[in-house]
Amino acid sequence: MSILRRAMLAATAGLVLLTTVVVTQAPASAATSCATAWGSLPKQGGNVGGANLTATRTGRHQCWDRVVFDVFGLNDEFRVEYANEVYTEGEGRPLSPVTAGGALLKVVIGATVVDGDGNVTYPHRPGDHVANVAGYKTLRDVVYGGSFEGQTTFAVGVRARLPFRVFVLGSDSGGVRIVLDIAHRW
Repeated sequence: MSILRRAMLAATAGLVLLTTVVVTQAPASAATSCATAWGSLPKQGGNVGGANLTATRTGRHQCWDRVVFDVFGLNDEFRVEYANEVYTEGEGRPLSPVTAGGALLKVVIGATVVDGDGNVTYPHRPGDHVANVAGYKTLRDVVYGGSFEGQTTFAVGVRARLPFRVFVLGSDSGGVRIVLDIAHRW
């Protein structure tokens, strides 16, 4: 076999190998990028301390939808779990009739909505829909359930009972952000 023919075969084999590597690696990494090990069991954590809930925000990500609870103060206590029903604080009215979604997450934040001077820090009433989640893949609703005796409750409506995680981030405002991510799939 001539040197020229061997060089052409080697070059051709290299192109085939390169093409094969690119084609097989791209789908494999895309398939694993959204894998989670979060699970759907209840999650709780944080420390009790004086704090006030100030805001609720949402966000969309490639693999999950996010709800962020802004808390001013040292308290980062939370409990999140799937529930058949979520009730308003103090009154005990069910929130499922007003919460969209195939499954409900009960979110309890260890913070109040009135500061030590009597100023309201979270201007919503129980039953208010506090986020616009139109176009989200998993998140269907975020409904305020009220605040009573140092805790504030939300009903978070999701498409189905999917894995979720909860974690706490610091904040430049002197408080924390309690973050709830709900996966788009198992």
